[in-house]
Amino acid sequence: MPMVAARGAHTFPDSRTADQQVPVLVVGGGPVGLVLALLLDAHGVDCAVLDEQDGSFSHPRGNTHNARTMEHYRRLGIADAVRVLGLPPDHPADVAYFTRYNGYELARLRFPSSAAQRDGVAGAGHLDQVPEPLHRANQMYVERFLLRYARTRPRITLRHGCRAEKADSDAHGVTVHDSLGGRWRAQYVVGCDGGHSLVRRTAGIRYSGHSSLDQEILGGRATAAHLRLPVLPPRLAGGRRAWSYWAVNADVVTNLISLDGAAEFCMLTSSVDPDAFDADRLTRIVRQAAGADIPVQVLSHRGWTPGAALVAERLSAQRLFLCGDAAHLFTPTGGFGMNTGIDDAANIAWKLAARIQGWGGQGLLDSYDAERRPIALRNTAAARTLNQNLGAVERPAALDEDTPAGWGARAALGAQLSMLGEQFASIGVQLGARYDTSPLMWQEQGDDPPPDSTTVYLPSGVPGGRAPHLWLGSGRGPGCSLYDRLGPGFTLLRLGEAPPDVVQLWTAAARRGVPLTVLDVPCEAARDLYGRALALVRPDQHVAWRGDRCPKDPEKLLARVTGDF
Repeated sequence: MPMVAARGAHTFPDSRTADQQVPVLVVGGGPVGLVLALLLDAHGVDCAVLDEQDGSFSHPRGNTHNARTMEHYRRLGIADAVRVLGLPPDHPADVAYFTRYNGYELARLRFPSSAAQRDGVAGAGHLDQVPEPLHRANQMYVERFLLRYARTRPRITLRHGCRAEKADSDAHGVTVHDSLGGRWRAQYVVGCDGGHSLVRRTAGIRYSGHSSLDQEILGGRATAAHLRLPVLPPRLAGGRRAWSYWAVNADVVTNLISLDGAAEFCMLTSSVDPDAFDADRLTRIVRQAAGADIPVQVLSHRGWTPGAALVAERLSAQRLFLCGDAAHLFTPTGGFGMNTGIDDAANIAWKLAARIQGWGGQGLLDSYDAERRPIALRNTAAARTLNQNLGAVERPAALDEDTPAGWGARAALGAQLSMLGEQFASIGVQLGARYDTSPLMWQEQGDDPPPDSTTVYLPSGVPGGRAPHLWLGSGRGPGCSLYDRLGPGFTLLRLGEAPPDVVQLWTAAARRGVPLTVLDVPCEAARDLYGRALALVRPDQHVAWRGDRCPKDPEKLLARVTGDF
């Protein structure tokens, strides 16, 4: 059956009060803001992005694009382009712990290279749940790519070096004044503008939670530094490459993260005070960690606060919405921060499109806070717990000694470090977000969602969770994933060899202007995976309803899932 086109975009009132009008104004052009703009573009919605930075993205930040984020990239058609960024394809993603980089290796957590991951996907079974494995590429590389790509999209207007300074919201829209003297009028404004968010402050919303963590290793205030090291840690460490090189000894604790598989690194350490920064001291710390007088070039640095677990008290106010760091601040442990923000963007993008295009109900946008704030609380708590695990690491002076005491100390510490793998095996956090309490979900009696877990993802067709994945056919490339076949709006899956007729539901969707794609998956294993013969999948790939026959009142179902209540 064909996809039903959505209604045309509404014009909005009071546009005379501003110089430039746009349906959605995104404040903040980091990865979350850029992905939100690309998702809006994919949904057919014009937007503008204001960002006070110059768009050069010159300082390294996060390094993890998790499996869910890579799925969003795939839906945008850019996953393969992102995978060529960062480490070379054959570079292992190991996490290695040393006393010093020229000293003893304490433990190594082994993770496959990007090429090996893709080989694994190529050989995966058709019910494999990770079509796009996690990828290690520093955020600055991906941001540059996202910006280049956004510049090619006709519905996206970009303004860099342009800071949003004031936002006035009313019943019909929001007027934003920028630092260049411009005025913008938008139906909706989304703040992707970080921890000091103007949009959050304008809405009168505060953070709540934990602002820091008091511990020696990645506690208090910490430094992130961009370094060039011509003498590489793997050369000091016997030639064994890794993505993350930790030095753990009685003097210092550092983590050197390889950015390009060559000489560029991002160093994370609490051994240098970022608020009284001294490049010479940082160089000495690197050399202490290396155990050798190696050349060190400090390219840049910034301060950050490990242990933060802060979530905005609400994620929206009238026509203002918060995504990414404006909505929640994470400790970097686990790599959950940016990825949670990109999942925020996927959630709000289709809802804004639905309202602007006229097929979303009055209650649709209110569901953003109801769905995403519990996930922010869940993910910030998980990251803080992983960060706290580092605080239990002991660093006796004997670690560097070639003595029985040193042998015993290294064995004990190595065993302890080997247990820290949970932060790198968080597939439950990555894929397990559920919206069970959302007013948009239609669950039946006996629909029991799977238990939540940091490390385990259990696919389930129970409404509220990510649509279980399966490969369609023998290939694993573009067009072969279930997610490649889902429509841009809602998709009704007809599962199994004899699925029921869905004409009534399709007709009701057409009458409402709800974009609906009907997709036949004639596979009994798919029906077993979802637990029913029919499943209604939202534009953000979450299951909204399932059943073995078309609902008796399809209008009532569509009203629920589109927020028309």
